[in-house]
Amino acid sequence: MNRVVITGLGAVTPIGNNVNDFWKNIKKGTVGIDRITHFDPTGFPSQVAGEVKNFKAKDHMNAKDARRMNDFSQFSVAAALEALEDGHFNLEDTDPYRAGVIIGCGVGSMLEIEENAYRLRDKGPTKIKPLMVPRLISNMSSGNVSIQTGFKGKCISLTSACASGTHAIGEAFRSLKYGESDVMLAGGTEAAISPTGVAGFSGISALSTTEDPLAASIPFDKNRNGFVIGEGAGILLMETLDHALARGAKIYAELVGYGATADAYHITSPLEDGSGAAKAMTLALDEAHLTPESVDYLNAHGTSTVYNDLYETAAIKKAFGPAAYTLKINSTKSMIGHLLGAAGGVEMVVCVKSIEEDFIHQTVGVKEQDPACDLNYMIEGSESTKVSVAMSDSLGFGGHNAALVIQKYCD
Repeated sequence: MNRVVITGLGAVTPIGNNVNDFWKNIKKGTVGIDRITHFDPTGFPSQVAGEVKNFKAKDHMNAKDARRMNDFSQFSVAAALEALEDGHFNLEDTDPYRAGVIIGCGVGSMLEIEENAYRLRDKGPTKIKPLMVPRLISNMSSGNVSIQTGFKGKCISLTSACASGTHAIGEAFRSLKYGESDVMLAGGTEAAISPTGVAGFSGISALSTTEDPLAASIPFDKNRNGFVIGEGAGILLMETLDHALARGAKIYAELVGYGATADAYHITSPLEDGSGAAKAMTLALDEAHLTPESVDYLNAHGTSTVYNDLYETAAIKKAFGPAAYTLKINSTKSMIGHLLGAAGGVEMVVCVKSIEEDFIHQTVGVKEQDPACDLNYMIEGSESTKVSVAMSDSLGFGGHNAALVIQKYCD
């Protein structure tokens, strides 16, 4: 079996449209949440979001191609091209049929459905946009990346709600580990800040109703009342170690473990005892041949919903045992909101940068930690500290659980 390494990073986020800007703002504790501008949110229970700002598709692709994509595809293409550039990757040196794409996306484009539904109602069926379907279906995140990069190997889009990005990276890991591919672009993308998206999540009481952008996404805070919807993309360039070494690539980190389970319990709530998520974490550690004590840092799902944070705390305790109380844990969502299918991809970029720079960011905005969430959630501030092993976990509606483990690369 092959060792698998990460050699390139790409990101489009509410606090930076590339990895460099994103990471600088992460280190500063910048909050990218504000009142919704994509539409007038007056009258909506939730009125804040983590929107991508000043993104210009023409900076990443030609205008004709951009028009054929909705935002979620544009974000994934921009992040994938950045990952390739960051990794100094040239497809001419690789069999294109051994270079694949797996990108997770939770919902595709709700906005495209909305706009065309109004056209259908008001103008009739002949006035639907000709490209409605290829602009809205979630698999086009992977399809468009394949088209733009020339990658001709396995090309899949995974949909497992908020675990989509993490599952995509994990399945790409499997493809590389077992020799099916030499190179993969993997991660997640999402652009669901639309009237239907916000109203729909509000309808199940999932979104924060706090109007103060700095107090809306506060994971593990006693006064949290829901997540803040966000958008963006996070993509990794992943290779077998032999392939990366053969081309002299810079290696950021090694991906060593992946776990995936289902709660088989409820359409929106995780298991109360956290056993499903805990098992995913344990499986990832087992594959990595690591003990709970060897993990320095966990990037938690940390959505800022009442039950997720409580049950995730239970899951961490179940998976890590006594080591849970010394583990450093944070939630990137405190700064950018919940990017749904993109969350796992962006949060893995954070894990990689944390290992590269030995830095763990603060969980921002928490004023009063929930006594029931009694672990070290990095509430007091960021910390420069050795990070040799990091884990990221994701939980999705429907009971989807996923966890990834990466470590510093050693020969």
